[in-house]
Amino acid sequence: MGIELKIKKLDPSIELPAYAYPGDAGLDLRSAEDAVLKPFERKLIGTGLAVAIPEGYAGFVLPRSGLAAKHGISIVNAPGLVDSGYRGELKVALLNIDAENEFRIERGDRIAQLTILATPVVTLAPCEELPSSERGLGGFGSSGV
Repeated sequence: MGIELKIKKLDPSIELPAYAYPGDAGLDLRSAEDAVLKPFERKLIGTGLAVAIPEGYAGFVLPRSGLAAKHGISIVNAPGLVDSGYRGELKVALLNIDAENEFRIERGDRIAQLTILATPVVTLAPCEELPSSERGLGGFGSSGV
């Protein structure tokens, strides 16, 4: 069952986000501006859109796998979190991790994906001991390389 996402075009000429294929989890977000990312440079890129995410949900802005694999373009704070109360322009903090090549973004290019997920309110339960688990205290690399 889907939810309704109210969306406002801050720039009337920008296409609304869309799923590339049926069953996709992320809506493609497009750039509202032209930009160039030099090697190892990061820039905040506007989408020309604002959303009203329903209470109990959050938006997660994720990198596009094709841009990452082919051009070394990622998102600095991946995933970017959009809280339900935020009403400003959706912006994407892109990063070029290619050491040699700059990357050109043209207005209208697909630059990220927006996924909306349920986010339950958590009630904290302070305790003296945590229940045991199979993983226990194992941290980074605990399951092998």
